Amino acid sequence: MDIKDAGSSLDSLVSSFNTRISEIQQLVVARNMYPASSVSDLSAIDSALKVLELQLHKIKIRMREETEAIPKAKKLIEASLRQQKKLQNLSSVVPSYVPDRVIKTTDDATKCLNLEPSVEDSFVSLQPEEPAPKEKKGRVSPPLFYISSDELNSVPPYMKQRITLEKVNAAINDMATYAEATSQLLTAPRKKLKENLVERAMELRDIAATETVKGKHFFLETDIRGPSLKLDNTGKAILTLLRHLGRISETRIGHHRVILLLRPH
Repeated sequence: MDIKDAGSSLDSLVSSFNTRISEIQQLVVARNMYPASSVSDLSAIDSALKVLELQLHKIKIRMREETEAIPKAKKLIEASLRQQKKLQNLSSVVPSYVPDRVIKTTDDATKCLNLEPSVEDSFVSLQPEEPAPKEKKGRVSPPLFYISSDELNSVPPYMKQRITLEKVNAAINDMATYAEATSQLLTAPRKKLKENLVERAMELRDIAATETVKGKHFFLETDIRGPSLKLDNTGKAILTLLRHLGRISETRIGHHRVILLLRPH
């Protein structure tokens, strides 16, 4: 209801009540000319009049509150519409599939650390902890640069084939998991590595020290074991697509094919 209409309706209602009150007052004056036997009737009329006045007062208060709330409600609706427009703009550029970032470890990464607690580890040290040494750049956490639908549509049809956005972004999630497992092997102290993983860790450290790989997150082609990315035709096509979009690059070091995770330009 418009504010002017609300005010007009309120004025009409007040005018109607005032007319009714005037008529009742005239009746009261007229009844005063009769004997005192009519006092009980006049008392009833007076009570009814007071009830009507109280109801009118409550209606005025309610109408005032509703009238004052109208501008606030309009501002709230406008703010909601603006927020809805912002969310729609955001949803148009966010990929339809964005997996939760869950850092998993492969079987090798799980086995690389000696998880059996020692006597020293079973007690909580009361000494203040020393600040952890800063890790080398690129060893913080593997990047997760998912692709958007626009990027996928920009890929030539012969390269895209039947690959969906969901499959590509799931593969990116898998690659971050492989890189995280590699990082764990690189940073684990040698004394905590199990014997069957020492040689592999040393080999990875040699690869990480090369100029091509230094400071970057990487994994080996032999690490690709799913769950989403596999070395089948679809998996190889996804790797080609991601290489085309600048998410990964490949290099050969020794007999290993090394896959590097890159920040898109």
